[in-house]
Amino acid sequence: MNVADLTGVALDYWVARSLHDFVREIYFTDSGETVSIRGNDRGRPWDGRFTPSSSWEAAAAVLERAQRLEVRERTEEHGAAHCIAEFEGGHRTVEGRGDSLRIALLRAFVESRFGASVDEVLRQAQAVTGERAVLIGEESADRPFADVPSPDGQIGDIQSIPR
Repeated sequence: MNVADLTGVALDYWVARSLHDFVREIYFTDSGETVSIRGNDRGRPWDGRFTPSSSWEAAAAVLERAQRLEVRERTEEHGAAHCIAEFEGGHRTVEGRGDSLRIALLRAFVESRFGASVDEVLRQAQAVTGERAVLIGEESADRPFADVPSPDGQIGDIQSIPR
């Protein structure tokens, strides 16, 4: 999917994936219609909805990472907002376009991290490690709660000194 076409939940998801230094987990709420995250951004914890495509409060995490930002006015013939930006940790200078400056900024940010195209949104809970996201599985119902003892001891066991 082209980054230039990302909107709504898909854009929110890819912005969250692009915030490697901030987001630890991505999950979905509201029947999969809202991106939620867990993380810590420069001393500010975040645990809940993350909707930068509709909120400047969330989009501020991207704006704070801009090292260079050039904004062009909308024109009647080209109704889209346009920005050229460089981001902290990004791979290069990128351009973004959108119906609003916020959307243009977010698209530019995602493109700076992942290039001009990204995969489909994976609507399952994920742990983010660098540019990779790993699915978080739920605990298996048949897994026992207590650890099975082992003759060689377990992590945390204090055993006597060998004789």
